[in-house]
Amino acid sequence: MALLTALHMASVFGILGNIVSFMVFLAPVPTFYKIYKKKSTQGFQAIPYSVALFSAVLLLYYAFLKKSNGLMIITINSIGCAIEATYLTLFIIYATKESKIYTTKLLLLFNVGACGFIMLGTSLFSKGDARISVVGWICAVFSVCTFVAPLSIMKLVIKTKSVEYMPFALSFFLTLCAVMWFFYGFLIHDYFIATPNILGFTFGVAQMVLYLIYNKKTQALPETKVLDLTIAMEMKVEFKEKQNGEDKAILDLSAIILEIEELNEKQNGEDKGNKPIEPSESNV
Repeated sequence: MALLTALHMASVFGILGNIVSFMVFLAPVPTFYKIYKKKSTQGFQAIPYSVALFSAVLLLYYAFLKKSNGLMIITINSIGCAIEATYLTLFIIYATKESKIYTTKLLLLFNVGACGFIMLGTSLFSKGDARISVVGWICAVFSVCTFVAPLSIMKLVIKTKSVEYMPFALSFFLTLCAVMWFFYGFLIHDYFIATPNILGFTFGVAQMVLYLIYNKKTQALPETKVLDLTIAMEMKVEFKEKQNGEDKAILDLSAIILEIEELNEKQNGEDKGNKPIEPSESNV
């Protein structure tokens, strides 16, 4: 009875893991909609999608080698391969010539070469349970590397005190995904699946904590003081006069900045001199 209960629970977590993972796979859809609308990759990189495709193919290979309990892994990673391949196809269509060449080389070396080497090597030099263990270890190590990747984003959040590049929703769903797959792996005694997701859960929680801390502390950019319209007009006239005096000469940017700062300081001095006395500052 306990065995049936464990298998039922594993099926529930496997289905939930498929649903959450599917939502994570769809996260880049808005990005690729922008690429499609603008007919340009707009500086985006293909590396994350190439890595995701590599991971899905590797897990798919591992699931096919398993003698049992591989269905949940096969379903989601088959869908993942199709989605990531679609992303990469769109990327190559709308990328620049240089980016197309780089992406093609990346796919050939990483997704075709590395995956082919792993599959061929494990087929030739290992058999049966030994092959499953070797591929399982490769999947686990790669999963750990994938989960460690957000450390750079976390460092950026701490340095800039801004959560602009770490959306809470994505961190939440990645954490939820790690929880589902941990319990699935734990219940079917597949620790190559369960163990890396402990790290995924840990980093996911850390990202959400950072978001809650720095979302409140995120400071808006300091407001640029707008110069009085008459002063701006005078500067514009002076700029044109200097340009007319010199044959297409380009003024030094630092000199213009210093001039603006001096005018701002003068305005600040005038503002302080004309500042009304607040009740808290009075001697009453």
